[in-house]
Amino acid sequence: MKVVKESSDELNPSIVTTAFIGRAPHERSVRDYVALAVATCGVGLIPLAPGTWGSLVGVGLYLLARAASVQAFVYAQARGWSTPPLESLRTTLVLLMLIVMTIAGIWAASRCESLLGRKDPGAVVVDEVIGQLLTFVFLPVGSGAWAIVAGFLAFRLFDIWKPYPIRRLESLEAGLGVMADDVLAGVYAATLMSLLTTIYLLF
Repeated sequence: MKVVKESSDELNPSIVTTAFIGRAPHERSVRDYVALAVATCGVGLIPLAPGTWGSLVGVGLYLLARAASVQAFVYAQARGWSTPPLESLRTTLVLLMLIVMTIAGIWAASRCESLLGRKDPGAVVVDEVIGQLLTFVFLPVGSGAWAIVAGFLAFRLFDIWKPYPIRRLESLEAGLGVMADDVLAGVYAATLMSLLTTIYLLF
């Protein structure tokens, strides 16, 4: 049976030939509901452009993390600590957090495919959240609003356009395929943002 791949906000959804049978709500376990909560991030069931809402959740999480980083930097500088090591530590902690979130996202997305009876269900937006957060990894803490807007647009562009080899990663098995394409889109967007930030700081 042919099933439309429901990748969030995709312009040209591909067709897969794997059949899925969804699980009825009364058959769901606690783990199933945890997987749904992780995978949808509270916005995946919004009917219009769930991937964009997922990206906005990523932006919101980034802004919260940045506000906490600013407070930590103020505290550290008041005690005479050097800023560059703190920046490096912040980046390391963010990357570790993203690794943990990605592993959890792979598990949740895999489980949700069987729960919802779809390949890469549109309701699964944890991949967009992680890809969007990855976009901002190398931004300096004091980056202006332009960087937030540009980073959001850059990730949405790469996530929807899917330049090589992003689209090919969707064919990977279960949750790995769900997550991998958005992680690479986030890497592309992060690279672009690093370049734009460098140009901005130079000129």
